[in-house]
Amino acid sequence: MVVLKEYRVVMPCSVEEYQVAQLYSVAEASKNETGGGEGIQVLKNEPYHEDGECGQYTHKVYHLHSKVPGYVKMIAPEGALVFHEKAWNAFPYCRTVVTNDYMKEAFVIKIETWHKPDLGTAENVHGLDADTWKQVEVVNIDIADRHQVQPSDYKREEDPSLYHSEVTGRGPLGPNWKAELVGGQAPHMCAYKLVTVKFKWWGLQSKVESFIHKQECRIFTNFHRQLFCWTDRWTGLTMADIRRMEEQTQQELDEMRTKGSVRGTSAAKDN
Repeated sequence: MVVLKEYRVVMPCSVEEYQVAQLYSVAEASKNETGGGEGIQVLKNEPYHEDGECGQYTHKVYHLHSKVPGYVKMIAPEGALVFHEKAWNAFPYCRTVVTNDYMKEAFVIKIETWHKPDLGTAENVHGLDADTWKQVEVVNIDIADRHQVQPSDYKREEDPSLYHSEVTGRGPLGPNWKAELVGGQAPHMCAYKLVTVKFKWWGLQSKVESFIHKQECRIFTNFHRQLFCWTDRWTGLTMADIRRMEEQTQQELDEMRTKGSVRGTSAAKDN
């Protein structure tokens, strides 16, 4: 049995702005997670055309020894904590699949995302059958709510409730920021992220599946808080700018991974 959750992240920007903002923020966040022999390695980043779908295909390798629970490290052999992420970005729809060579078909994380110009009120945007949709737990993420951020992850400079964009005039985001978006006809959108977690390992299945979902929620929350607080960095960038940045970032990641100390989001407590 797989565990299904749909994470909804409302953002104070348009769908078109988000396309650039997301790619910029992914590149920046990747650098923040790389160093000390761990981090992200980009193997491919190229256009694709499959079954009438067109977009950008990426294949990344995640070296994450320090970012997995201790009970997994105890039973996994050295070198097994390497994960492959393959993503097909046909914006506004994106599909990402994470696998592990050691666990093979016993481990799969699939993230399917639709980006819609609404406030996260649409139901079943992924078109699941009725029985499957009943099993999905909907989780709403509020990027301005500090209580949704782990204390160890909090950074004042990445707090949407404090940030003001000099370029766009957006922010800080108050307690009723979503309602104010509609009232003022300001740009807004929602990322609907359907996450499917499959982990078959006797004695650890439910524990690891719960851990993975907690980490995905944590990553989505921190990432989108960063994205908003980097508004002045990505506003005005074109897709051509993004592709040049991605090429440069790929080279930087290769250098950073072998230097310095481990960086970024550490594993949550093993409970």
